[in-house]
Amino acid sequence: MRLTAAVLDAPDARELAHFYLRLLPGWGVRRDEDGPDWVHIRPPGGGTGLSFQTEPDYRPPVWPSEPDRPRMMVHLDIEVDDLERETARAVAAGARLAAYQPQDDVRVLLDPAGHPFCLYTESQ
Repeated sequence: MRLTAAVLDAPDARELAHFYLRLLPGWGVRRDEDGPDWVHIRPPGGGTGLSFQTEPDYRPPVWPSEPDRPRMMVHLDIEVDDLERETARAVAAGARLAAYQPQDDVRVLLDPAGHPFCLYTESQ
């Protein structure tokens, strides 16, 4: 048994996959022959990737969580060398900076479908 991907629902799987391809340099489409509602992307050299599924009734999670609103069930942590530069690049690729930022060395962003993800630098 091996984990091959985390799957993110979205109103448009292809649109969200293209955002992550812009965000993650070197990643490529592994497979999209499963129809217009599925896209699979992988890092260079293989390994666990991301998959995207179109969900017509998708509702984005709320960050930070609020009572009776869709809660974040999972988020992606992405290590970067330069937090300020990569945050700006993520925003230019289509992400939004979350209003609530709980840590100085982490930036919480929302992808175009509203999924939270974190950019962080490894503490030295």
